[in-house]
Amino acid sequence: MIIKMFNLWYFVFVIVSIGIFIGLYFLLKNKTPKTQKIVLFSILIFGLLLHFLKAFIPPYSTDINRWYRDSWFVNICGANIFLFPWIFISKSEKLKDYMFYLGVLSGIIAILYPMEALAKTNQIGEIWDIIRFYIHHNMLWYVPLLMVLFKLHTLSYKRVLYVPAIFMCVLLFIMINQVLQSELGFVGMRGDSDKFFDITYKNSSLIWGPDSSSISTFLKALCPPIFRTVPVGEFAGQTKYLPWFWLLVPAFVLLTPVCFLISLIFDWKNLIVDYKHLRTKLSERKEKRLSKTKQIPNNNDNDTKSMINKNDIS
Repeated sequence: MIIKMFNLWYFVFVIVSIGIFIGLYFLLKNKTPKTQKIVLFSILIFGLLLHFLKAFIPPYSTDINRWYRDSWFVNICGANIFLFPWIFISKSEKLKDYMFYLGVLSGIIAILYPMEALAKTNQIGEIWDIIRFYIHHNMLWYVPLLMVLFKLHTLSYKRVLYVPAIFMCVLLFIMINQVLQSELGFVGMRGDSDKFFDITYKNSSLIWGPDSSSISTFLKALCPPIFRTVPVGEFAGQTKYLPWFWLLVPAFVLLTPVCFLISLIFDWKNLIVDYKHLRTKLSERKEKRLSKTKQIPNNNDNDTKSMINKNDIS
């Protein structure tokens, strides 16, 4: 079985993914919130366990060193697989907002453009890893979307600015994972031919700098010079993208409007109410300013009146 863009197997997995989501929705729709939470949390925990259980399927079972490398949380989807169960049971609305937006975006994009599955060849046992790939990336959008549809969490357009901020914190979490991998010897040591800080190795989240992809070209255009130029020293003025920092501006510029537009699907009523309230406030302030202007006596008129009185007296 080989998956290529828009071939038969590609559409089979897309249709099955959507079908399972619809089935879950109708299965849980009329259940109590407690049951819904238990089922959704169980899906997240299963995904986290599966992240480690993949050691028993090829290619990880046939290459233990690869499993050592890939059992860490070294990309956005991997980090979310680890973080989502704990965010789900937390009481933080901002973290759950992040869970929804990044889960839905990263999960659906991965299903529509399954890079990991596309890279597979028709080797024995790879079918299980492809299924594992779809389970992991489907749960990333299943659970957050159902969480909002079942009103276990309420989105607010007012909190969208927190999403890119939390996203940047997640990138730091990924960086820590990758640095520990390097220092503990799970990947090539610095100085080897496959050295860890070479951005061609495990840089799918582009934390260490842009690669040759088209998305990197787009992101580079949004990166300010301060984060892509050596400021002082022997190499001052040369181009060097600062790891993590170079994504700060692109994260806020891109994620904020996208999350805002998505939030309007669920929170448009509050936006309209707030807009009407703002218009009312602005109108009231304008009326107050106009009334104050009318109450202030005109000095020129007073001077004219006093001159007329003086002439009458004389």
